[in-house]
Amino acid sequence: CRTACHENGRNYYGSWLETSDDLQTNAACVMPSRPLLKSACEALKQVHPDVCKRYFGCGLVIPEKLEGCTVLDLGSGSGRDCYVLSKLVGERGRVIGLDMTDEMIVASQKYVQYHQEQFGYSKPNTVFVKGYMEKLNDAGIQNNSLDVVVSNCVICLCPDKRTVISEAYNVLKEGGELYYSDMYANVPDSFKEDPVLWGEGMAGALYWRDLITLMNDIGFSTPHMVAGSQIVVHNPEIQRKTGDVKYVSGTYRIFKLPQNSIKTRALVTYKGTVPDCAECFELDASHSFETNVPVEVGAEMAAILQNTRFSTDFNITMLDTPDTDQSSTPQYCHLSPFLLADKLGSSVKQCSKTGH
Repeated sequence: CRTACHENGRNYYGSWLETSDDLQTNAACVMPSRPLLKSACEALKQVHPDVCKRYFGCGLVIPEKLEGCTVLDLGSGSGRDCYVLSKLVGERGRVIGLDMTDEMIVASQKYVQYHQEQFGYSKPNTVFVKGYMEKLNDAGIQNNSLDVVVSNCVICLCPDKRTVISEAYNVLKEGGELYYSDMYANVPDSFKEDPVLWGEGMAGALYWRDLITLMNDIGFSTPHMVAGSQIVVHNPEIQRKTGDVKYVSGTYRIFKLPQNSIKTRALVTYKGTVPDCAECFELDASHSFETNVPVEVGAEMAAILQNTRFSTDFNITMLDTPDTDQSSTPQYCHLSPFLLADKLGSSVKQCSKTGH
């Protein structure tokens, strides 16, 4: 995978950037369209300041209910997200940070013992390994071994996204989740030749329609959008280079469901048991479950709630009616993130890009 794009990425994040202030724009950012979980906010406060200092501008990507999970962070950088995850998975959980740059691996490993002691663990639950997202087995990550894979504005830095998504699918257990933020746009191939555009994630942004196609081809569930942000270019030089190309950042969650899951609708009732979500559990921008309120859902959502780590948080009654409407997945999932931003209105923030 030693392509020119990889070389640009390694140089940009390994050698050229020392802190987030060195970024030419804050393009690679996802502002949350809903508040962070309380537990995630508390964990972030415990992360060493030097780790946060070398964090390169992406929003925190933390799903719910991680206690005891094994989690992989693709493109772990300084390790900030990994250490937040380390706190949330608890001492019985495990966090693996994967990065392709020696500099980032060395920088993140320095604080393993610090966070072990900070969280009161008897032994570390976090490791950092060098490797490529396209070759996870080569990095020692086994198939069907992970509960959750997260990625924070890093897949846009990889030229072969199909292989990256396939690798994530392979290493996840059945019922596992890919939870990630990235940038989306319809960009010309010529952008890939610009090291700054590539390093900022703008040259490798995926076209949103391709995301849905990729996930379906590989075997994942339909992508469920959690959050979205419009990206506005203010840096004059970047603006000149990108022209009228429009960017949006979005957080999606996608599940690896059993191939033989029952394709019928279901009546589900949330028990109020997901940590930090006692009154309401917002699975995505289209599905919000209030405690003790029965809701009828389509076949795929029923399969998600029945076969993932959230299965014990719902009472589920399968209905006799088959789900003949294949578009019964969240109505916004098949739309452009730009249209989603318009539909969700004030719940979607605007991410401003300025030069430093």
